[in-house]
Amino acid sequence: MSDKNSKYLAFSGIPTFWRTEESRDLSGADIVVMGVPFDCGVSNRPGARFGAQAIRQMSLHTGNFCHPWDYDVREKLRVIDYGDVGMSVGGNATSYMIEDTFHHASKIFNSGALLFTLGGDHTIPYGLVRAAKEKYGRIALVHFDSHQDSLDGENGKEIFHGTFSHDLAAEGTVDASRSTQVFIRTDMPNENGYNILYAKDTFYLQPSEVAEKIRQNAGNAPVYITFDVDGIDPAYTPGTGTPVPGGPSTAYVREVLRHLEGLNVIGGDIVEVSPQYDSGEVTALAAGVIAGDIIQLMARKRLADKQ
Repeated sequence: MSDKNSKYLAFSGIPTFWRTEESRDLSGADIVVMGVPFDCGVSNRPGARFGAQAIRQMSLHTGNFCHPWDYDVREKLRVIDYGDVGMSVGGNATSYMIEDTFHHASKIFNSGALLFTLGGDHTIPYGLVRAAKEKYGRIALVHFDSHQDSLDGENGKEIFHGTFSHDLAAEGTVDASRSTQVFIRTDMPNENGYNILYAKDTFYLQPSEVAEKIRQNAGNAPVYITFDVDGIDPAYTPGTGTPVPGGPSTAYVREVLRHLEGLNVIGGDIVEVSPQYDSGEVTALAAGVIAGDIIQLMARKRLADKQ
């Protein structure tokens, strides 16, 4: 088969995200994709440390098609796969992950590039969002999830995947008043005053209406999108550690994201893909597609900055 058509063969080649160049040379990079294979923060089923590899592999099925977007990001911007960071074992694994991801994310943001990260469990935003705030100021978090992840991490002593949204808002990194938690269907504290869109309420709204509420909350603030795949109903994303029934379909979520075009998205992540629970690799496939949607939103921010 000719090189022209070989891009459609997902069973061949090196599985970087979208088959982009694997590089840590940030010169001229517009969007950087980075993996964080960490799951020491899970409270239920482990396995998200294998998520970044699974998403990269399934991105080969999705990276050559931009539908429903109007262009392939790679034709307009330099997108690179930075590889994995934050890996460790032992008693300091969590603190090392946070420090290492902060170091690399700061380097990427300071280069002028935007960052998208493949998790890993939902502990990983600590270093990433702190680095984004250092560059852009207080962050409006758009948090897709079935859980609020708003328990108190007790100043770092009790950190796990259920604490990041509380801790980042409490320390002033995230502006909860401009942030939105979307498709929530569990009850946790909301001490910092996040705007919450419960799944049971979004079912009566069009995706464009859900997106408009997110837009109104965020305004023109720098936005970081963190996406837990358990925000989608487990009928569509079974391969995750803490599934919660009653969520939206993958198609509905993608329409919400499409209607967020124009939001000031400077970074994002997708987390909690656990391949060993993933029937038919549908969760990793959904994660690869949604990662692409969020990167499309970032690309529009990047291209607007270049004009």
